[in-house]
Amino acid sequence: FAEAGSGAYVNDRRLRVSGRRQMGESIFATGIPFIGRGTDEDHTLFARELSNIMGVSAGVRRFGSAALDLAYVAAGRFDGYWEHGLKSWDIAAGILLVREAGGFVSDFSSRDRVLQSGDVVAGNPAIHAELLKHLAKART
Repeated sequence: FAEAGSGAYVNDRRLRVSGRRQMGESIFATGIPFIGRGTDEDHTLFARELSNIMGVSAGVRRFGSAALDLAYVAAGRFDGYWEHGLKSWDIAAGILLVREAGGFVSDFSSRDRVLQSGDVVAGNPAIHAELLKHLAKART
């Protein structure tokens, strides 16, 4: 559970994001867009993002739940997470968990408009910044 300003916990243990600082040591999670959701351009962008992150990280995982992926970032099991086009009910609790565990959450422009945009990038402070940088390369 998490409460704004009071931290994030599992049972009686305080959650903390990972302390990794290098992309090459980090494991990431993401969601994969499916046919019928998004355009061909969205799918092409995701493929470029995935290629960029796979090329500089220790791996990328897909569990199928934005809430679980964000909880794993909060617990330090994943170092970062990104996904496009989510609904607020899929990510609101996870955003609070990550932030209360010491992590950063933003949209792809590093703004605090995740619930409005449905686009989320999360991680510990060092990895969040690097993840944003590598994801931006997919747009150029």
